[in-house]
Amino acid sequence: MRRLAFFLLCWLVLPAWAEELMPMQAEQVGKHSWYVRGLPGAASRANQGFMSNAGFVVTQAGVVVFDSLGTPVLAEQLIGEIRKVTRQPIRRVIVSHWHADHYYGLQAFKKLGAEIWAHEAARPVLGSAAAADRLAQRRELLAPWVGDGFAVIPADHWLAGDAGFRLGGVHFHLRHVGPAHSPEDIVMFVEEDKVLFSGDTVFQGRVPFVGDADSKAWLAALDRLLALQPRAMVPGHGPASQTPRQDLTLTRDYLTDLRDKMGRAVADFVSFDAAFAAADWSRWKGLPAYHEAHRRNAFNTYLLMERESLAK
Repeated sequence: MRRLAFFLLCWLVLPAWAEELMPMQAEQVGKHSWYVRGLPGAASRANQGFMSNAGFVVTQAGVVVFDSLGTPVLAEQLIGEIRKVTRQPIRRVIVSHWHADHYYGLQAFKKLGAEIWAHEAARPVLGSAAAADRLAQRRELLAPWVGDGFAVIPADHWLAGDAGFRLGGVHFHLRHVGPAHSPEDIVMFVEEDKVLFSGDTVFQGRVPFVGDADSKAWLAALDRLLALQPRAMVPGHGPASQTPRQDLTLTRDYLTDLRDKMGRAVADFVSFDAAFAAADWSRWKGLPAYHEAHRRNAFNTYLLMERESLAK
């Protein structure tokens, strides 16, 4: 009866457009570990910003959440999925990195009293011009799901490096593997389940968003993930993997391909436009987010390879 009352209350308080929300369903990947899978591709009105994954781990003393999705409304849906599994309080949210699709839902968890943990390398994001530009873009793209009531929520606890804690008999290992996809990348390994929540250090089923990432360090970070010897892995985007070593391939191969092609262009003094036009990108063209992300990924990798060549 209490569960029925909860969903009736949600139905009564949600706005009219809530009946059109994206479907969401939690999938179990370990005894304690669950995740929800976003849709492939970039953020859009069609997917309401639900294009990344989030996870949660249920213990006898409360719930630990990994990432909060890309809008407060999606976070509320995630909380609803958690409540289908357990009534345990949500104690803590670990933010893998401060890109909009992973932390814009934090205010929904903060209202429940959850403690927010993130790596201190994300501090410069707060109040930055880039963050303001992203918020303006998301307000335009994802209204009403990112509306006037949206608030950027800072972390309660900023990590300086690796960390670990025990809750309800479950051991959590947090590893700072950045700079990789971002300077602040954190992954979470659930020891009893041997489940790794990798954040955006791993993409499945879509072109990774590279942006201005340090792809050389990112490739090294993938080796750190394998050192944890996970049985299963939940990437930042795409389906969970039961064969983590094999399913790192897309991310590793994509980064390697960008570095090889753009590195040769830099070494041969070929302009970016000419190198991009001449390169064979057929392996990636059929993947979601190719048109939104790939050219920018290649251009920023070209600039990175220039910097690396000058540093030699």
